[in-house]
Amino acid sequence: MPSIILSTLNARYIHSAFGLRYLMANLGDLQPDTQIKEYVIQDRPIDIVEDLLQVNPRIIGLGVYLWNIEQTTQVVALLKKIRPQTLVVLGGPEVSYEYQEQAIVALADYVITGYADREFHALCEGLLQGTTPPDKIIHAKPFALEEIRLPYQFYTDADIAHRIIYVEASRGCPYKCEFCLSALDKTAWSFDLDTLLAELALLYDRGARQFKFVDRTFNLKIDASLRILDFFLQRMTPGLFLHFEVIPDHLPDRLKTALAAFPPGTLQFEVGIQTLNSEVQALISRKQDNGKSLDNLRWLREHSHAHLHADLIIGLPGEDLDSIARGFNTLAQARPHEIQVGILKRLRGSPIIRHTDDYRMVYNPHPPYNILSTSLIDFPTLQRLSRFARYWDIIANAGHFTATLPMILGDDAFGRFMMLSDWLYAHTGQTHRFALDRIFDLIFTWVETTPGVAATSITETLWHDYQRTGMKKIPRFAPQGTPRTTHPARQHQPPAAPKRQSKHLP
Repeated sequence: MPSIILSTLNARYIHSAFGLRYLMANLGDLQPDTQIKEYVIQDRPIDIVEDLLQVNPRIIGLGVYLWNIEQTTQVVALLKKIRPQTLVVLGGPEVSYEYQEQAIVALADYVITGYADREFHALCEGLLQGTTPPDKIIHAKPFALEEIRLPYQFYTDADIAHRIIYVEASRGCPYKCEFCLSALDKTAWSFDLDTLLAELALLYDRGARQFKFVDRTFNLKIDASLRILDFFLQRMTPGLFLHFEVIPDHLPDRLKTALAAFPPGTLQFEVGIQTLNSEVQALISRKQDNGKSLDNLRWLREHSHAHLHADLIIGLPGEDLDSIARGFNTLAQARPHEIQVGILKRLRGSPIIRHTDDYRMVYNPHPPYNILSTSLIDFPTLQRLSRFARYWDIIANAGHFTATLPMILGDDAFGRFMMLSDWLYAHTGQTHRFALDRIFDLIFTWVETTPGVAATSITETLWHDYQRTGMKKIPRFAPQGTPRTTHPARQHQPPAAPKRQSKHLP
Protein backbone atom coordinates (compact mmCIF):
# COMPACT_ATOMS: atom_id res chain seq x y z
CA MET A 1 0.00 0.00 0.00
CA PRO A 2 1.45 3.42 -0.93
CA SER A 3 2.16 5.90 1.83
CA ILE A 4 1.69 8.87 -0.51
CA ILE A 5 -1.11 9.56 -2.99
CA LEU A 6 -0.74 12.32 -5.59
CA SER A 7 -4.14 13.37 -6.88
CA THR A 8 -6.18 16.03 -8.58
CA LEU A 9 -9.51 16.53 -10.36
CA ASN A 10 -9.04 17.17 -14.07
CA ALA A 11 -11.61 19.11 -16.07
CA ARG A 12 -11.99 16.17 -18.48
CA TYR A 13 -10.67 12.62 -18.68
CA ILE A 14 -8.64 13.48 -21.79
CA HIS A 15 -6.52 15.88 -19.70
CA SER A 16 -3.54 14.59 -17.75
CA ALA A 17 -2.11 16.14 -14.60
CA PHE A 18 1.31 17.42 -15.68
CA GLY A 19 2.12 18.79 -12.23
CA LEU A 20 1.53 15.47 -10.47
CA ARG A 21 3.99 13.77 -12.77
CA TYR A 22 6.62 16.40 -11.96
CA LEU A 23 6.09 15.75 -8.26
CA MET A 24 6.43 12.00 -8.80
CA ALA A 25 9.59 12.45 -10.88
CA ASN A 26 11.24 14.39 -8.05
CA LEU A 27 10.25 12.21 -5.09
CA GLY A 28 13.51 10.26 -5.24
CA ASP A 29 13.52 7.25 -2.93
CA LEU A 30 9.84 7.88 -2.06
CA GLN A 31 8.68 7.03 -5.60
CA PRO A 32 8.06 3.31 -4.91
CA ASP A 33 5.84 4.31 -2.01
CA THR A 34 3.77 6.77 -4.07
CA GLN A 35 0.81 6.42 -6.43
CA ILE A 36 -0.87 8.87 -8.83
CA LYS A 37 -4.68 8.89 -8.84
CA GLU A 38 -6.57 11.21 -11.19
CA TYR A 39 -10.26 12.02 -11.23
CA VAL A 40 -12.53 14.42 -13.11
CA ILE A 41 -14.67 17.21 -11.71
CA GLN A 42 -17.82 15.27 -12.63
CA ASP A 43 -16.92 12.56 -10.09
CA ARG A 44 -18.73 12.75 -6.76
CA PRO A 45 -16.44 13.96 -3.95
CA ILE A 46 -17.58 11.18 -1.64
CA ASP A 47 -16.69 8.56 -4.26
CA ILE A 48 -13.27 10.16 -4.73
CA VAL A 49 -12.66 10.06 -0.98
CA GLU A 50 -13.69 6.42 -0.76
CA ASP A 51 -11.26 5.53 -3.53
CA LEU A 52 -8.41 7.56 -2.03
CA LEU A 53 -8.79 5.99 1.41
CA GLN A 54 -8.96 2.41 0.14
CA VAL A 55 -5.16 2.24 0.15
CA ASN A 56 -4.90 3.90 3.59
CA PRO A 57 -2.28 6.55 2.63
CA ARG A 58 -0.46 8.59 5.23
CA ILE A 59 -0.19 11.64 2.95
CA ILE A 60 -2.47 12.86 0.16
CA GLY A 61 -1.17 15.64 -2.09
CA LEU A 62 -3.86 17.49 -4.05
CA GLY A 63 -3.39 19.84 -7.01
CA VAL A 64 -5.80 22.76 -6.71
CA TYR A 65 -6.79 24.80 -9.76
CA LEU A 66 -9.44 27.29 -10.79
CA TRP A 67 -11.58 24.59 -12.39
CA ASN A 68 -11.56 22.18 -9.43
CA ILE A 69 -11.35 24.34 -6.28
CA GLU A 70 -15.00 23.85 -5.27
CA GLN A 71 -15.00 20.07 -5.69
CA THR A 72 -11.55 19.71 -4.11
CA THR A 73 -12.71 21.69 -1.07
CA GLN A 74 -15.48 19.12 -0.59
CA VAL A 75 -12.97 16.29 -0.98
CA VAL A 76 -10.67 17.74 1.69
CA ALA A 77 -13.57 18.39 4.07
CA LEU A 78 -14.68 14.76 3.75
CA LEU A 79 -11.15 13.42 4.12
CA LYS A 80 -10.59 15.28 7.37
CA LYS A 81 -13.97 14.17 8.74
CA ILE A 82 -13.55 10.50 7.86
CA ARG A 83 -9.84 10.05 8.51
CA PRO A 84 -8.36 13.13 10.19
CA GLN A 85 -5.01 11.45 10.77
CA THR A 86 -4.35 11.34 7.01
CA LEU A 87 -2.24 14.39 6.19
CA VAL A 88 -3.53 16.55 3.32
CA VAL A 89 -1.03 18.70 1.41
CA LEU A 90 -2.27 21.26 -1.13
CA GLY A 91 -0.44 22.86 -4.02
CA GLY A 92 -1.20 24.61 -7.29
CA PRO A 93 -1.97 28.16 -8.45
CA GLU A 94 -5.33 28.41 -6.70
CA VAL A 95 -3.73 28.08 -3.26
CA SER A 96 -0.43 29.82 -3.97
CA TYR A 97 -1.82 33.37 -3.56
CA GLU A 98 -4.38 35.05 -1.31
CA TYR A 99 -4.73 31.83 0.64
CA GLN A 100 -5.30 33.34 4.07
CA GLU A 101 -9.11 33.23 3.99
CA GLN A 102 -9.65 30.17 1.79
CA ALA A 103 -11.79 27.43 3.28
CA ILE A 104 -9.75 24.68 1.66
CA VAL A 105 -6.54 26.04 3.21
CA ALA A 106 -8.12 26.08 6.65
CA LEU A 107 -9.14 22.43 6.22
CA ALA A 108 -5.79 21.13 4.96
CA ASP A 109 -2.71 20.27 6.99
CA TYR A 110 -0.09 21.92 4.76
CA VAL A 111 0.04 24.15 1.68
CA ILE A 112 3.00 24.54 -0.67
CA THR A 113 2.94 27.76 -2.68
CA GLY A 114 4.71 28.15 -6.03
CA TYR A 115 6.62 25.44 -7.91
CA ALA A 116 6.55 22.46 -5.55
CA ASP A 117 8.71 20.08 -7.64
CA ARG A 118 11.35 19.78 -4.89
CA GLU A 119 9.56 21.11 -1.83
CA PHE A 120 6.96 18.35 -1.82
CA HIS A 121 9.68 15.71 -1.56
CA ALA A 122 11.31 17.47 1.38
CA LEU A 123 7.97 17.87 3.17
CA CYS A 124 6.93 14.22 2.69
CA GLU A 125 10.34 12.94 3.73
CA GLY A 126 10.12 14.86 6.98
CA LEU A 127 6.51 13.92 7.70
CA LEU A 128 7.16 10.21 7.16
CA GLN A 129 10.08 10.44 9.59
CA GLY A 130 7.92 12.19 12.18
CA THR A 131 9.31 15.70 11.65
CA THR A 132 6.64 18.42 11.72
CA PRO A 133 7.41 21.61 9.78
CA PRO A 134 7.13 24.83 11.80
CA ASP A 135 4.57 26.46 9.49
CA LYS A 136 1.45 25.28 7.71
CA ILE A 137 2.20 27.45 4.67
CA ILE A 138 5.42 26.40 2.96
CA HIS A 139 6.80 28.75 0.31
CA ALA A 140 8.70 26.78 -2.31
CA LYS A 141 12.28 27.93 -2.71
CA PRO A 142 13.54 28.94 -6.17
CA PHE A 143 15.62 26.41 -8.10
CA ALA A 144 17.32 26.08 -11.46
CA LEU A 145 15.50 23.91 -13.99
CA GLU A 146 18.50 21.61 -14.33
CA GLU A 147 18.04 20.69 -10.66
CA ILE A 148 14.77 18.84 -11.27
CA ARG A 149 13.99 15.60 -13.06
CA LEU A 150 11.67 15.62 -16.04
CA PRO A 151 8.34 13.80 -15.69
CA TYR A 152 7.77 12.19 -19.07
CA GLN A 153 8.41 8.57 -18.06
CA PHE A 154 5.39 8.84 -15.76
CA TYR A 155 2.97 9.07 -18.67
CA THR A 156 1.54 5.57 -18.87
CA ASP A 157 0.77 3.70 -22.08
CA ALA A 158 -2.91 4.41 -21.38
CA ASP A 159 -2.13 8.13 -21.10
CA ILE A 160 -0.34 8.06 -24.45
CA ALA A 161 -3.24 6.24 -26.08
CA HIS A 162 -6.11 8.27 -24.65
CA ARG A 163 -4.95 11.55 -23.12
CA ILE A 164 -3.29 14.81 -24.07
CA ILE A 165 0.46 14.65 -23.45
CA TYR A 166 1.64 17.95 -21.96
CA VAL A 167 5.26 18.99 -22.44
CA GLU A 168 7.25 22.16 -21.84
CA ALA A 169 10.43 23.64 -23.26
CA SER A 170 10.44 26.59 -20.84
CA ARG A 171 8.80 27.99 -17.74
CA GLY A 172 7.82 31.54 -16.94
CA CYS A 173 7.16 34.54 -19.12
CA PRO A 174 9.02 37.82 -19.64
CA TYR A 175 5.81 39.77 -20.27
CA LYS A 176 3.77 41.50 -17.58
CA CYS A 177 0.14 41.28 -18.77
CA GLU A 178 -1.75 41.98 -15.57
CA PHE A 179 -4.62 39.54 -16.11
CA CYS A 180 -2.16 36.62 -16.05
CA LEU A 181 -0.28 35.01 -13.16
CA SER A 182 2.78 34.86 -15.39
CA ALA A 183 3.04 38.62 -14.85
CA LEU A 184 4.66 37.68 -11.53
CA ASP A 185 7.52 35.87 -13.26
CA LYS A 186 10.81 37.67 -13.72
CA THR A 187 11.57 36.07 -17.08
CA ALA A 188 11.28 32.78 -18.99
CA TRP A 189 13.65 29.91 -18.15
CA SER A 190 14.50 27.25 -20.73
CA PHE A 191 15.04 23.55 -20.13
CA ASP A 192 18.15 21.98 -21.60
CA LEU A 193 17.03 21.31 -25.16
CA ASP A 194 19.12 18.20 -25.76
CA THR A 195 17.67 16.58 -22.64
CA LEU A 196 14.12 17.61 -23.54
CA LEU A 197 14.34 16.32 -27.12
CA ALA A 198 15.70 13.01 -25.88
CA GLU A 199 12.65 12.70 -23.61
CA LEU A 200 10.30 13.63 -26.46
CA ALA A 201 11.96 11.00 -28.64
CA LEU A 202 11.20 8.37 -26.00
CA LEU A 203 7.56 9.49 -25.86
CA TYR A 204 7.34 9.41 -29.65
CA ASP A 205 8.84 5.92 -29.77
CA ARG A 206 6.22 4.79 -27.25
CA GLY A 207 3.49 5.98 -29.62
CA ALA A 208 2.77 9.54 -28.49
CA ARG A 209 1.49 11.60 -31.42
CA GLN A 210 -0.31 14.53 -29.78
CA PHE A 211 1.90 16.96 -27.87
CA LYS A 212 0.62 20.09 -26.17
CA PHE A 213 3.40 22.53 -25.24
CA VAL A 214 2.41 24.57 -22.20
CA ASP A 215 5.10 27.23 -22.72
CA ARG A 216 3.65 30.74 -22.55
CA THR A 217 5.97 31.97 -25.30
CA PHE A 218 7.01 29.12 -27.59
CA ASN A 219 8.47 31.45 -30.23
CA LEU A 220 10.36 33.69 -27.82
CA LYS A 221 13.72 32.12 -28.72
CA ILE A 222 13.63 31.29 -32.40
CA ASP A 223 16.67 29.01 -32.42
CA ALA A 224 15.04 26.74 -29.84
CA SER A 225 11.70 26.89 -31.66
CA LEU A 226 13.34 25.81 -34.90
CA ARG A 227 15.10 22.88 -33.26
CA ILE A 228 11.83 21.63 -31.78
CA LEU A 229 9.98 22.04 -35.06
CA ASP A 230 12.74 20.24 -36.94
CA PHE A 231 12.60 17.40 -34.40
CA PHE A 232 8.97 16.81 -35.33
CA LEU A 233 9.46 17.42 -39.05
CA GLN A 234 11.96 14.57 -39.02
CA ARG A 235 9.28 12.35 -37.46
CA MET A 236 6.33 13.45 -39.54
CA THR A 237 3.68 10.75 -39.62
CA PRO A 238 -0.13 10.65 -39.94
CA GLY A 239 -1.76 11.61 -36.67
CA LEU A 240 1.03 13.86 -35.42
CA PHE A 241 -0.49 16.95 -33.77
CA LEU A 242 1.36 19.78 -32.03
CA HIS A 243 -0.08 22.65 -30.00
CA PHE A 244 1.94 25.79 -29.24
CA GLU A 245 1.13 29.13 -27.61
CA VAL A 246 2.86 31.83 -29.64
CA ILE A 247 3.66 35.52 -29.36
CA PRO A 248 1.58 37.08 -32.15
CA ASP A 249 3.99 39.83 -33.25
CA HIS A 250 7.17 37.70 -33.41
CA LEU A 251 7.28 35.59 -36.57
CA PRO A 252 10.61 36.03 -38.41
CA ASP A 253 11.08 34.62 -41.91
CA ARG A 254 13.10 31.57 -40.89
CA LEU A 255 10.30 30.52 -38.56
CA LYS A 256 7.76 31.03 -41.33
CA THR A 257 9.79 28.76 -43.60
CA ALA A 258 9.72 25.97 -41.02
CA LEU A 259 6.01 26.36 -40.34
CA ALA A 260 5.12 26.21 -44.02
CA ALA A 261 6.62 22.71 -44.20
CA PHE A 262 4.02 21.13 -41.90
CA PRO A 263 1.03 19.44 -43.58
CA PRO A 264 -2.64 20.13 -42.76
CA GLY A 265 -3.93 18.85 -39.45
CA THR A 266 -0.54 18.92 -37.71
CA LEU A 267 -0.06 22.34 -36.10
CA GLN A 268 -2.29 24.35 -33.81
CA PHE A 269 -1.29 27.80 -32.58
CA GLU A 270 -2.92 29.53 -29.65
CA VAL A 271 -2.42 33.19 -30.47
CA GLY A 272 -3.01 35.54 -27.56
CA ILE A 273 -4.37 38.76 -29.04
CA GLN A 274 -6.50 39.57 -25.94
CA THR A 275 -7.29 43.15 -26.99
CA LEU A 276 -6.54 45.38 -29.98
CA ASN A 277 -7.13 48.60 -28.04
CA SER A 278 -3.68 50.16 -27.62
CA GLU A 279 -4.77 52.29 -24.64
CA VAL A 280 -6.09 49.24 -22.81
CA GLN A 281 -2.90 47.35 -23.66
CA ALA A 282 -0.84 50.10 -22.03
CA LEU A 283 -3.14 50.16 -19.01
CA ILE A 284 -2.68 46.43 -18.32
CA SER A 285 1.08 46.45 -19.14
CA ARG A 286 0.69 44.40 -22.32
CA LYS A 287 3.28 45.00 -25.03
CA GLN A 288 2.02 44.08 -28.48
CA ASP A 289 2.45 45.42 -32.00
CA ASN A 290 -1.08 45.11 -33.32
CA GLY A 291 -0.13 45.67 -36.95
CA LYS A 292 2.50 42.93 -36.89
CA SER A 293 0.19 40.61 -34.98
CA LEU A 294 -2.57 40.90 -37.57
CA ASP A 295 -0.12 40.62 -40.47
CA ASN A 296 1.29 37.44 -38.95
CA LEU A 297 -2.16 35.99 -38.44
CA ARG A 298 -3.01 36.67 -42.07
CA TRP A 299 0.28 35.15 -43.20
CA LEU A 300 -0.33 32.01 -41.14
CA ARG A 301 -3.86 31.72 -42.54
CA GLU A 302 -2.74 32.13 -46.13
CA HIS A 303 0.68 30.46 -46.23
CA SER A 304 0.65 27.75 -43.57
CA HIS A 305 -1.64 24.86 -42.70
CA ALA A 306 -1.67 25.69 -38.99
CA HIS A 307 -4.99 25.71 -37.17
CA LEU A 308 -5.25 29.19 -35.60
CA HIS A 309 -6.94 29.68 -32.25
CA ALA A 310 -6.91 33.41 -31.37
CA ASP A 311 -7.83 34.68 -27.91
CA LEU A 312 -9.77 37.84 -26.99
CA ILE A 313 -10.66 38.93 -23.46
CA ILE A 314 -13.91 40.73 -22.65
CA GLY A 315 -14.15 42.96 -19.57
CA LEU A 316 -10.66 44.44 -19.37
CA PRO A 317 -10.41 47.77 -17.51
CA GLY A 318 -10.86 50.74 -19.83
CA GLU A 319 -12.53 48.81 -22.66
CA ASP A 320 -16.15 49.50 -23.62
CA LEU A 321 -18.57 47.64 -25.89
CA ASP A 322 -17.66 49.64 -29.00
CA SER A 323 -13.97 48.87 -28.52
CA ILE A 324 -14.71 45.17 -28.07
CA ALA A 325 -16.80 45.15 -31.23
CA ARG A 326 -14.09 46.90 -33.27
CA GLY A 327 -11.43 44.53 -31.99
CA PHE A 328 -13.55 41.48 -32.69
CA ASN A 329 -14.34 42.60 -36.23
CA THR A 330 -10.70 43.42 -36.95
CA LEU A 331 -9.60 40.02 -35.67
CA ALA A 332 -12.35 38.24 -37.60
CA GLN A 333 -11.09 39.83 -40.82
CA ALA A 334 -7.74 38.08 -40.27
CA ARG A 335 -9.74 34.81 -40.43
CA PRO A 336 -8.34 32.66 -37.62
CA HIS A 337 -10.10 29.31 -37.51
CA GLU A 338 -11.30 30.00 -33.97
CA ILE A 339 -11.74 33.12 -31.88
CA GLN A 340 -11.83 32.17 -28.22
CA VAL A 341 -13.85 34.91 -26.55
CA GLY A 342 -12.94 34.75 -22.87
CA ILE A 343 -14.54 36.69 -20.04
CA LEU A 344 -11.94 38.32 -17.78
CA LYS A 345 -11.24 36.36 -14.59
CA ARG A 346 -9.52 37.75 -11.52
CA LEU A 347 -6.99 35.03 -10.86
CA ARG A 348 -5.69 35.00 -7.31
CA GLY A 349 -2.44 36.96 -7.18
CA SER A 350 -2.76 38.56 -10.61
CA PRO A 351 -1.92 42.30 -10.72
CA ILE A 352 -5.22 43.17 -12.47
CA ILE A 353 -6.63 43.84 -9.00
CA ARG A 354 -4.92 47.25 -8.95
CA HIS A 355 -7.62 48.58 -11.33
CA THR A 356 -10.56 47.47 -9.16
CA ASP A 357 -11.43 50.86 -7.70
CA ASP A 358 -10.59 53.14 -10.63
CA TYR A 359 -12.64 51.10 -13.11
CA ARG A 360 -15.26 49.78 -10.66
CA MET A 361 -14.35 46.19 -11.47
CA VAL A 362 -16.89 43.84 -9.85
CA TYR A 363 -15.95 40.16 -9.89
CA ASN A 364 -17.86 37.01 -9.11
CA PRO A 365 -16.78 36.00 -5.56
CA HIS A 366 -17.02 32.33 -6.57
CA PRO A 367 -14.97 30.42 -9.17
CA PRO A 368 -14.25 31.18 -11.95
CA TYR A 369 -14.10 34.77 -10.53
CA ASN A 370 -15.40 36.24 -13.79
CA ILE A 371 -15.97 39.96 -14.22
CA LEU A 372 -19.61 40.98 -13.60
CA SER A 373 -19.46 44.69 -14.40
CA THR A 374 -17.04 47.55 -14.95
CA SER A 375 -17.27 51.32 -15.12
CA LEU A 376 -17.84 50.98 -18.89
CA ILE A 377 -19.88 47.76 -19.17
CA ASP A 378 -22.85 47.10 -16.90
CA PHE A 379 -23.98 43.70 -15.62
CA PRO A 380 -26.77 43.09 -18.21
CA THR A 381 -24.35 43.85 -21.05
CA LEU A 382 -21.71 41.53 -19.63
CA GLN A 383 -24.36 38.82 -19.42
CA ARG A 384 -25.14 39.35 -23.10
CA LEU A 385 -21.43 39.18 -23.91
CA SER A 386 -21.05 35.98 -21.90
CA ARG A 387 -23.84 34.41 -23.94
CA PHE A 388 -22.23 35.73 -27.13
CA ALA A 389 -19.00 33.96 -26.12
CA ARG A 390 -20.78 30.69 -25.42
CA TYR A 391 -22.82 30.70 -28.65
CA TRP A 392 -19.75 31.69 -30.66
CA ASP A 393 -17.93 28.69 -29.28
CA ILE A 394 -20.63 26.15 -30.14
CA ILE A 395 -21.49 27.65 -33.53
CA ALA A 396 -18.37 29.30 -34.95
CA ASN A 397 -15.48 27.59 -33.17
CA ALA A 398 -16.91 24.09 -33.34
CA GLY A 399 -16.48 24.17 -37.12
CA HIS A 400 -19.91 22.93 -38.19
CA PHE A 401 -20.90 26.11 -40.05
CA THR A 402 -17.83 26.95 -42.12
CA ALA A 403 -19.86 27.78 -45.25
CA THR A 404 -22.85 29.40 -43.58
CA LEU A 405 -21.13 31.58 -41.00
CA PRO A 406 -19.43 34.06 -43.38
CA MET A 407 -22.80 34.73 -45.01
CA ILE A 408 -24.41 35.35 -41.64
CA LEU A 409 -21.65 37.66 -40.40
CA GLY A 410 -21.16 39.84 -43.47
CA ASP A 411 -19.03 42.93 -42.82
CA ASP A 412 -20.05 43.28 -39.18
CA ALA A 413 -19.21 39.98 -37.54
CA PHE A 414 -19.73 41.22 -34.00
CA GLY A 415 -23.00 43.04 -34.63
CA ARG A 416 -24.59 40.27 -36.69
CA PHE A 417 -23.59 37.50 -34.31
CA MET A 418 -24.80 39.54 -31.35
CA MET A 419 -28.19 39.70 -33.10
CA LEU A 420 -28.17 35.92 -33.46
CA SER A 421 -26.97 35.47 -29.87
CA ASP A 422 -29.73 37.67 -28.44
CA TRP A 423 -32.32 35.86 -30.56
CA LEU A 424 -31.11 32.42 -29.50
CA TYR A 425 -31.34 33.26 -25.83
CA ALA A 426 -34.75 34.91 -26.21
CA HIS A 427 -36.10 31.80 -27.98
CA THR A 428 -34.41 29.07 -25.95
CA GLY A 429 -33.46 30.51 -22.56
CA GLN A 430 -30.39 28.29 -22.54
CA THR A 431 -26.71 28.39 -23.47
CA HIS A 432 -25.80 24.72 -22.98
CA ARG A 433 -27.01 21.24 -23.90
CA PHE A 434 -27.93 21.94 -27.49
CA ALA A 435 -28.15 18.96 -29.82
CA LEU A 436 -26.36 19.72 -33.07
CA ASP A 437 -29.41 19.17 -35.26
CA ARG A 438 -31.33 21.62 -33.07
CA ILE A 439 -28.67 24.29 -33.55
CA PHE A 440 -29.03 23.88 -37.31
CA ASP A 441 -32.80 24.18 -37.05
CA LEU A 442 -32.57 27.27 -34.83
CA ILE A 443 -30.21 29.01 -37.24
CA PHE A 444 -32.57 28.18 -40.11
CA THR A 445 -35.47 29.69 -38.18
CA TRP A 446 -33.45 32.83 -37.44
CA VAL A 447 -32.50 33.18 -41.10
CA GLU A 448 -36.14 32.84 -42.12
CA THR A 449 -37.39 35.43 -39.65
CA THR A 450 -34.62 38.06 -39.70
CA PRO A 451 -34.97 40.97 -42.13
CA GLY A 452 -31.95 41.70 -44.28
CA VAL A 453 -30.70 38.11 -44.38
CA ALA A 454 -30.47 36.43 -47.79
CA ALA A 455 -32.50 33.41 -46.72
CA THR A 456 -32.35 31.41 -49.94
CA SER A 457 -28.59 31.40 -50.44
CA ILE A 458 -27.87 30.88 -46.73
CA THR A 459 -30.26 27.94 -46.64
CA GLU A 460 -28.26 26.32 -49.44
CA THR A 461 -24.99 26.69 -47.54
CA LEU A 462 -26.68 25.54 -44.34
CA TRP A 463 -27.68 22.32 -46.11
CA HIS A 464 -24.10 22.01 -47.38
CA ASP A 465 -22.73 22.35 -43.83
CA TYR A 466 -25.33 19.92 -42.49
CA GLN A 467 -24.23 17.26 -44.94
CA ARG A 468 -20.64 17.58 -43.75
CA THR A 469 -21.66 16.55 -40.20
CA GLY A 470 -22.73 13.10 -41.37
CA MET A 471 -26.06 13.32 -39.50
CA LYS A 472 -28.69 11.05 -41.04
CA LYS A 473 -31.84 12.96 -40.11
CA ILE A 474 -33.19 15.01 -43.03
CA PRO A 475 -33.75 18.60 -41.79
CA ARG A 476 -36.63 20.78 -42.90
CA PHE A 477 -34.27 23.03 -44.89
CA ALA A 478 -33.01 20.18 -47.11
CA PRO A 479 -33.87 20.65 -50.82
CA GLN A 480 -36.93 18.62 -51.64
CA GLY A 481 -36.00 15.21 -53.04
CA THR A 482 -32.25 15.70 -52.45
CA PRO A 483 -30.63 12.62 -50.88
CA ARG A 484 -28.22 13.04 -48.00
CA THR A 485 -24.62 12.89 -49.19
CA THR A 486 -21.24 12.96 -47.46
CA HIS A 487 -18.99 15.89 -48.27
CA PRO A 488 -16.10 14.25 -50.17
CA ALA A 489 -13.38 16.31 -48.46
CA ARG A 490 -14.26 14.70 -45.13
CA GLN A 491 -12.93 11.39 -46.44
CA HIS A 492 -9.43 12.79 -46.92
CA GLN A 493 -8.74 14.49 -43.59
CA PRO A 494 -5.73 13.30 -41.58
CA PRO A 495 -6.91 10.04 -39.98
CA ALA A 496 -6.04 10.99 -36.40
CA ALA A 497 -6.48 14.78 -36.50
CA PRO A 498 -8.18 16.04 -33.33
CA LYS A 499 -11.91 16.04 -33.92
CA ARG A 500 -12.59 19.75 -33.40
CA GLN A 501 -9.67 21.01 -35.49
CA SER A 502 -10.46 18.63 -38.35
CA LYS A 503 -13.87 20.25 -38.81
CA HIS A 504 -12.14 23.42 -39.99
CA LEU A 505 -10.29 21.62 -42.78
CA PRO A 506 -11.64 22.21 -46.29
